[in-house]
Amino acid sequence: MIEIKKKGNERLDVMIRRFNREVQQSGVLTVAKEKRYFEKPANRRKVKESALRRNRIQAIKRGY
Repeated sequence: MIEIKKKGNERLDVMIRRFNREVQQSGVLTVAKEKRYFEKPANRRKVKESALRRNRIQAIKRGY
């Protein structure tokens, strides 16, 4: 849960901007969007495997 408290004479628009930044950095929206629709476990596994494969290929290209 993200909680933002008003700092002194802080304006509302500044406070909302700070809240939006905290939400973006925490990753709450991305998790909510991922869980919005049901995804089969097999499909989830394929996505993870392709991401791992992509990371390995990029690491090889960089020379690690």
